[in-house]
Amino acid sequence: MADSSSSLITIQDPGSPASEAYRALRMNLLFSSLDKPIRKLLFSSPSSGEGKSTTLANLAVTLAQVDQRVIMIDCDLRRPTLHTLFGLNNTKGISDMVLNDQALLEPPYQNTEINGLRLIASGALPPRPGDMLGSKKLEIVLDRLMQDADILLLDAPPVMAATDAAILATKVDGVLLVISAGETKREQAQRSVERLQQVNANILGAVLNNVPLDASFTGEYYK
Repeated sequence: MADSSSSLITIQDPGSPASEAYRALRMNLLFSSLDKPIRKLLFSSPSSGEGKSTTLANLAVTLAQVDQRVIMIDCDLRRPTLHTLFGLNNTKGISDMVLNDQALLEPPYQNTEINGLRLIASGALPPRPGDMLGSKKLEIVLDRLMQDADILLLDAPPVMAATDAAILATKVDGVLLVISAGETKREQAQRSVERLQQVNANILGAVLNNVPLDASFTGEYYK
């Protein structure tokens, strides 16, 4: 297996302020859902390039590190990314499970270098991703994967790029919207929230990426 990408800061530099921020996000998710655990969590962003896949991958690492059985699912059937972050392949994945009953019985899991963390890649990209993601069969697939996991983390296309994220939002317990400091336009973020609210999505909050690091966070405490 290839080495992890430098985007996986929680593996490359677990003592960094950025890694600590992901652990804080993990804690907030776990403690905010004590009464009703979040078992299927969707990640999206207003537009492309805002770090949703990287955020999902790093959070997945921190969850697995506290003995959670984590399955990442690349439901971005337009521009899948998760397999590249972990140096894995994309030959089989979630699309195969929807179309092939044998793949449903024997999910095409790929192990990562982190114990307890597995990937279901996208697999072959369908001509109409929205139809596949909105199908009843996908719900059956998610139920099957839940048998082997404590939490599923689903990567979706950007909210404003396609209807896919809104469709998937109806099939999960919560949604995290990833936005990029200095890049995401306020109107895009607001319109993304409105689009998700139209399908009664449970928006848990937003993750702000690429915030300039304050000098106070680089001192002796983090060394």
